[in-house]
Amino acid sequence: MASEPQSETAGAEGGLSIRVAPGMDAFTRDEWQGFAGTTHCGSASTYNPFISFDFLKILEESGCAVRTTGWQGHHLRLESADGSLLGAVPCYVKSHSQGEYVFDHGWADAFERAGGRYYPKLQAAVPFTPATGPRLLVSRGRDPETTRTALAVGLKAVTDKLGVSSSHVTFASEGDMDALEGAGFLRRTDQQFHFFNEGYSSYDDFLATLASRKRKALKKERREALGNGISIHWLTGKDLTESVWDDFFAFYMDTGERKWGRPYLNREFFSLIGERMADDVLLVMAKRAGRYIAGAINFIGSDTLFGRNWGCIEDHRYLHFEVCYHQAIDFAIDRKLKLVEAGAQGEHKLARGYRPVTTQSAHYIAHPGLRGAVADYLERERREVSRMGEYLDEHGPFRKSDPDFSERSSSKTD
Repeated sequence: MASEPQSETAGAEGGLSIRVAPGMDAFTRDEWQGFAGTTHCGSASTYNPFISFDFLKILEESGCAVRTTGWQGHHLRLESADGSLLGAVPCYVKSHSQGEYVFDHGWADAFERAGGRYYPKLQAAVPFTPATGPRLLVSRGRDPETTRTALAVGLKAVTDKLGVSSSHVTFASEGDMDALEGAGFLRRTDQQFHFFNEGYSSYDDFLATLASRKRKALKKERREALGNGISIHWLTGKDLTESVWDDFFAFYMDTGERKWGRPYLNREFFSLIGERMADDVLLVMAKRAGRYIAGAINFIGSDTLFGRNWGCIEDHRYLHFEVCYHQAIDFAIDRKLKLVEAGAQGEHKLARGYRPVTTQSAHYIAHPGLRGAVADYLERERREVSRMGEYLDEHGPFRKSDPDFSERSSSKTD
């Protein structure tokens, strides 16, 4: 039985109400899995593991996304007059801007130097996860456009009622963006690099689409990566034992501590993922001299492989590229997945066959002065992101005689 949501606001329209839930315990599994995209459900469903009930619940249950880490659950429930659940937004009250991958530190600094208070703020997102997906969740059978509009209006109303500086919807789908802009949110764009599977039958089939010099470079890179007796292993499902998670967590901690001081995810998170989502997880592990020395965790959607975290305890030239990018392509081709999303940033992915893609976020700034300054900045930033995307696409490794893939550099859709 779901617990009673914490508060209510009259922010929605047409007899609808928005209730605020302090955590995923305020939803039943059946309620959450009634939203499109949250579970494998029919041929028309596009499953995104990051918005599944299990993933979001595990983040809270493990203590990774909770008040003490600066991620207090503030999930929105859109309800009809009779209490039926029509939609939801995974949302958090944030006391900092870490773990988001869409950077607003400059906005916070400018506002606070001018005497304002930027934190706390609202963040509609999947914590620690720079992967595009639905944020305005719609119950199956409901009209998507009407429901998203009500959720966008409700999020804005909750922001105003709480008196926080802003609300941010990061890595949103195109359908969400239309509703959010209609409600007065500002559009922001950024760049990622994704691999598109054109129905390749093998990695060599994919290599044939590259310029000759690039093909030779990648073949050499892959050979060198697997020198020194290194072998690669794909682990999923029952392969994900606690011993394997111990090894991977050591890699994750080593990389996290070197890069940002304190890794976001704890050991319990990985145990729970292995217990409840093992079939949605691919670990690509590198082994040498009888032990694992490096690995990368990926999540498997209905048509997409999502690359996430990497780590190692031995440094070997090109091994990072092999484990994170080349092996992801191999897996996508083998499983006939359409797409590999390789995480945030990284222009080095371009040379490995990944293409520039525009990602999007939406931002509601309550203070008129800050909103005006941010709007001006975002207009200039969008032009630069577009220009850079066109430049990178033009200078990719593909043969110039290949078809025009410019549409793939546009925003991701539902």
